[in-house]
Amino acid sequence: MKNALRRRALGFEADEVVEEYAFREGEAVLLKRKVTKKRVPPDVAAAKMLSEEEKPLAALSPEELRAEKERLLGLLREGEGQ
Repeated sequence: MKNALRRRALGFEADEVVEEYAFREGEAVLLKRKVTKKRVPPDVAAAKMLSEEEKPLAALSPEELRAEKERLLGLLREGEGQ
């Protein structure tokens, strides 16, 4: 569930598939298939829920703060590459 929340907080892309069928001689035959890339923007409420679950920054040791800084910078770099 945490991965789904993180995905929602960061935004994601999904394929939306629409298929149109017709019946010929009692069998369904695919006539059209349309695949659309759908971009779901980042969700602020999901980001807030994630941040509430995490340990407060004031309670982190200097090493933990450095590690968190590197983790967040890595997420930013990944986002720039999209």
